[in-house]
Amino acid sequence: MSRNSSNTAAVPEAKSALDRFKFEVANELGVPLSDGYNGNLTSKQNGSVGGYMVKKMIEQQERQMSSGQTGSAGMSGTSGQL
Repeated sequence: MSRNSSNTAAVPEAKSALDRFKFEVANELGVPLSDGYNGNLTSKQNGSVGGYMVKKMIEQQERQMSSGQTGSAGMSGTSGQL
């Protein structure tokens, strides 16, 4: 029986940047995310990290669209930037 996961990156090269971004967001929210297994976290904690990531990505895209920039934004390790 094969398993098809929908949890794969559309752009595999972006995986490390998304991981850094996830840890940055978790740190901002005070969620004790660790590398590897995080079964000790609640669904609410995990959901808040994912939800806030999406919120920040949408905000960044809206800023780009309103300023007329084209291309994709890089995710840096600094807060407030994607």
